[in-house]
Amino acid sequence: MNKIVLASNNAGKAREISEILSDYDITVIPQSEFNVPEIPETGLTFVENALIKARNACHHTGLPSLADDSGIEIDALKGAPGIYSARYAGEGASDSDNVKKALSELKDIPEQQRSARFQCLMVLLEHEKDPTPLICQGSWEGRILTEPQGENGFSYDPVFYVPEHQCSAAQLTAEQKNALSHRGKALMQLTEKIKPLITPEKVYD
Repeated sequence: MNKIVLASNNAGKAREISEILSDYDITVIPQSEFNVPEIPETGLTFVENALIKARNACHHTGLPSLADDSGIEIDALKGAPGIYSARYAGEGASDSDNVKKALSELKDIPEQQRSARFQCLMVLLEHEKDPTPLICQGSWEGRILTEPQGENGFSYDPVFYVPEHQCSAAQLTAEQKNALSHRGKALMQLTEKIKPLITPEKVYD
């Protein structure tokens, strides 16, 4: 369990996950290093999609695999874009395209009705046929701004207002974001669950 394949080709996710796990004796290897092919995300929930991606990475590498499926739920849009966050503006859409579409659909919605949250479902499979995957969930509450602010982060970060810091997620430092974010919360749960499986000297120093 000291070597885990990250079932994602998203550079932003890889960076955040590696930063959060840096204190543990875990080497996170992007699936691109094994030429793992992408697999269609055909699930109807975050957890289904995460399991599909993790199982695919295990199949092609023979190593434990970590996958997450995450997205943003906007209450005024009845929870959209949800599992379609990364392709809200269509297949192959950029982060900017997706943000523009969301802002366009919210243009007549007042500030007090722009509540939203990031969701992250993270799964860890020890092998392809693992019948008891570790599943963790993290949520991050906020609201949608009327225009992007900040240069850090990725995805919907520039339009996600963080009440605790009175700024967008894209204006936070990496440390601030990891302490608050949906992915950070899910990963913290995960590290607690896998402590018995990784090198104790590093975990308990």
